[in-house]
Amino acid sequence: MNIETMKRVHRLQTIIHLFESQAQRRWRTREIAERLGINEDTANKYLNELQVTGLLPLTKEGLYWFLPEGAVIPRLQLSLSYPEAVGLYLAGRLLAQTRDERNWHLTMALHKLVEALPTPVREQQETIAALLLTEDSEREDFSAIFLALACGWVQHRRVRLIYEPPRKSRFETLFDPYLLEPSAIGRTIYVLGYSHAVLALRTLKLERIQHAELINESFVPDPSFKAEELLQRAWGVMYGDEEPVRVRLHFSSQVVKRVRETRWHPSQEIRLTRDGCEWTALIGDLVEIEPWVRGWGADCVVLEPEELRQRVISHVQRASQNYGLQPGPLSTHEPGRLNPDLFRHRVQTEEA
Repeated sequence: MNIETMKRVHRLQTIIHLFESQAQRRWRTREIAERLGINEDTANKYLNELQVTGLLPLTKEGLYWFLPEGAVIPRLQLSLSYPEAVGLYLAGRLLAQTRDERNWHLTMALHKLVEALPTPVREQQETIAALLLTEDSEREDFSAIFLALACGWVQHRRVRLIYEPPRKSRFETLFDPYLLEPSAIGRTIYVLGYSHAVLALRTLKLERIQHAELINESFVPDPSFKAEELLQRAWGVMYGDEEPVRVRLHFSSQVVKRVRETRWHPSQEIRLTRDGCEWTALIGDLVEIEPWVRGWGADCVVLEPEELRQRVISHVQRASQNYGLQPGPLSTHEPGRLNPDLFRHRVQTEEA
């Protein structure tokens, strides 16, 4: 955790403690700022964030912030067995490895997770905290964007955002966040929801959102949106708008054991063959599966669909040119068999 993040977490915890220890007191923003040694604008920003995120159920009347009578401050209270505690640690570790940007909300969640672990596990807190809370200050901070999306999702509030697709111009839209979903592919978080720009469901990547803010408009999620059904057919998070596509791959005998070790997709079927295995699944979108297929190199051949097969062939041809290899003619034999002439070293001929 970098110094700025540590300061932020400490200040937020201090504000929570002030209201918790003096629940009947009303605080001015100036008083909070003086306690923390910061300016009033920063203190006001912290108070608003605590209110919006639900960490403190604050109310403001005039110049004063206070806890309404009967308000309950959320607390993480867990009773965990050792295997459950280790399981949560592993989940936190996976989250720490997956996130590819700075996000103090996730950092604070991991910090609370460490504090909630049983004493024997918490005795290793220094090591656990170092593993879970490490952040790179050079990475872009997406905390404000994550705040808007997370609160919009939980509270069913509309978000105004600016999005920059990889190959199109940036655009602004109102967006109803239906679900936030992490993806190990690309080490990122996606938000699924209704885009008012296209009047349809869309999946947006967190790092491509340039700006996001909550607006005072609520929304009712489309009852036809079934996250579990969409993600069942997705490869990662991209589920596509069309019917699922049948993907059939041939893996060489060199990697059969590795392929069979993991359940890569809920719909997958594996059939052993004489020279390896055939892997089949119904996939909702080919965008995310293509890099996975390419990652197997020569040990994986696309049998179908033809669209994916041609994409991989095109990639192999470009790679061969980059390495100074001359691709042979496209194979005319049946899919699944390797053409030994696919790569040939370019022969340098000397003129007489």
